Amino acid sequence: MKIIISPAKKMEECQDIFAPGGFPQYLPRTKQLYELLKSMTEEELKNLFKANDQITRQNFERYQTMDITRALTPALLSYVGIQYQYMAPKLFSNEEWEYVNRHLRILSGFYGVLKPDDRVTPYRLEMQTKLSADGKKDLYEFWGRKLYDAVGDSVIINLASKEYSKAIEPYLTPGDRFVTCIFGEYKDNKVKVKATEAKMARGEMVRYMAQNRIRQPEDIKNFDCLGYRYSKELSLEDTFIFIKTEEK
Repeated sequence: MKIIISPAKKMEECQDIFAPGGFPQYLPRTKQLYELLKSMTEEELKNLFKANDQITRQNFERYQTMDITRALTPALLSYVGIQYQYMAPKLFSNEEWEYVNRHLRILSGFYGVLKPDDRVTPYRLEMQTKLSADGKKDLYEFWGRKLYDAVGDSVIINLASKEYSKAIEPYLTPGDRFVTCIFGEYKDNKVKVKATEAKMARGEMVRYMAQNRIRQPEDIKNFDCLGYRYSKELSLEDTFIFIKTEEK
């Protein structure tokens, strides 16, 4: 069983908690993207990222100076978005760290697929960025089925956003089980998802799975963090819906 999650835009370097492992599986492909981004002017990057001047300058400088072959930060510790704050991987025990290294994979526009201990350097490149590379019109075509192949399991727990999960879904086979978890509130006969709260819940779910050494999809139905409970009535076979209960 594998768990897939999205990366975060904000990153940092962190080298003193868990030792980094090897380099990402598709580093030669990453190098192609890096060389392309390094060749772009600051204005070109601004248009590509649709970002403000500060973010553009930061990442322009990154691409001018980074060395992807000397990265030392374990991937799971490099991202600092809301999902990762609630996951709190810096607080993992050695056993929990071993669990996520075996089961968790981070999808990335720059690196393709990352194991938690893969060595990375801070970057900015979302999967939906309209970047043409290696004759491909965008990053979905650039990576093709490589992300699916790297995940390499017939049972996948999908905790990724649609932007990233759709890099995997076209390549699923009839023999695969792809279980998507949705976290929301039930109002007006609809499940309504709030993006920030969903990110929080996804991070908590990874932590829950690591703490409980979850091996089977059915076992995550017992998740009960942040007020969420599994809804048997609203869920489908491969769509697990967790509803936030009203606080009294």
